[in-house]
Amino acid sequence: MRVLITGATGFVGGHLVQYLSQAAETTEIHGTTLSADQLTPGVQLHQVNLTDEEAVHTLLQSIQPDQIYHLAAQASPRQSFADPWNTLKNNIQAQLNIILACINLSIAPRILVISSAEIYQAGNQPIDEATPLNPTSPYGVSKIAQDMLALQYAQSNRLPIMRARPFNHIGPGQSEGFVAPDFATQIARIEAGMQEPVLEVGNLAAQRDFTDVRDVVRAYHLIVEQGQPADVYNVASGKAISIQNILDILLSYSTRDIEVRVDPARFLPIDVPIKQGNADRLRQAMGWQPTISLEQSLLDILNECRQRIQTT
Repeated sequence: MRVLITGATGFVGGHLVQYLSQAAETTEIHGTTLSADQLTPGVQLHQVNLTDEEAVHTLLQSIQPDQIYHLAAQASPRQSFADPWNTLKNNIQAQLNIILACINLSIAPRILVISSAEIYQAGNQPIDEATPLNPTSPYGVSKIAQDMLALQYAQSNRLPIMRARPFNHIGPGQSEGFVAPDFATQIARIEAGMQEPVLEVGNLAAQRDFTDVRDVVRAYHLIVEQGQPADVYNVASGKAISIQNILDILLSYSTRDIEVRVDPARFLPIDVPIKQGNADRLRQAMGWQPTISLEQSLLDILNECRQRIQTT
């Protein structure tokens, strides 16, 4: 079994490599990266720009993968407002190059395309796969394009492409720019005496559905193994948690008294009040359930941030 993971050195990719390394059916794990300096144990890395159609064709011709997990993307809604065109170009073109390479090479690996809950209209809760689409950022637009391209090529070319629509996922290894590591990094810096005891925050009233990344990659593996071509599966805990609650849990682990200060610059241009996922389709089809508690996820994130701060 040969597996290709695009974005293998990223947050989710690193956890997926670790998970698949323990899977008995996996014999070779290949991954793409943009930097030759990045290393991830357990994977054969290939430095490839996925927006280069010829390079992607050459890569797939060489590996002949049985499965492809397409994780590589510009993943920040906030960053997509700052650089919308590169978000659209990167996310759409990279995926299209992978699909076209499979068609041109006459190979049909099982492909998982990662869409996002950011594509959904935030109306009735919880949100299932039939909820209308209404993106609130250029990132969400790019994910709708990826999602629909996957569906179209699964139908028009009979490729075994499945789609996952993950809600917010957190865990150790997530970079700053996302709420939990942003809070945890500030706490770690305050504890280390590198920052005054003031933690800056954005909108604390928003409620989101958080799942630990280690549960998310387990869901991705199940979808690749058991999912039906052209089908789409939400990956979610089914619980909406306020950002205030995330902050309170992290602060409860801190060794310092910390003042919380709202920074208007941290608010998004559009920030819907609540997004809660319904993952019944995934649960019923494959028996998936999240197993790692929110409290454990946040403690793991904070401890990793503490360790990183101490070594810098």
